[in-house]
Amino acid sequence: MTYDKVKQASKLSVGTKQATKSVELGQALEVIVAKDADPRLTTKIVNLCSKSGVEVTYVDSMKLLGKACGIEVGAAVAAIVDK
Repeated sequence: MTYDKVKQASKLSVGTKQATKSVELGQALEVIVAKDADPRLTTKIVNLCSKSGVEVTYVDSMKLLGKACGIEVGAAVAAIVDK
């Protein structure tokens, strides 16, 4: 289950800007994108991931992704980052 993977990750970048930065710096191991997030927010990072060879995993809900990241609000994108 992807949410468990997010909860167990030692380091996360939560949010579109932070996750994009992690991918650009070559630190992201995997990017998790909420299916119900605005495509205007997620399209850029999904394209960046495909160019950079970073795996993209989709989850159903921003609310659940935010919860898995330990925040009170929904998260459109989160990146599991190399230590």
